[in-house]
Amino acid sequence: MKATIHPSYSETVIKCACGSNFVVGSTKPEIQVEICSKCHPFFTGKQKLVDTAGRIERFRKKYEKFQK
Repeated sequence: MKATIHPSYSETVIKCACGSNFVVGSTKPEIQVEICSKCHPFFTGKQKLVDTAGRIERFRKKYEKFQK
């Protein structure tokens, strides 16, 4: 294994939009995410719609004629 071609691997802080922080190993010094296991609806059991760039509204508008 050549020492000069591999990126440095160290502990990384992952910051979520909900305020949670995790420490994992990675080649990046810091990672920011929007949804983690503490705020994701699958793990919490709560229904929470995450609308990025109006996707939900575009979907509803596109398929509203099929709901009748």
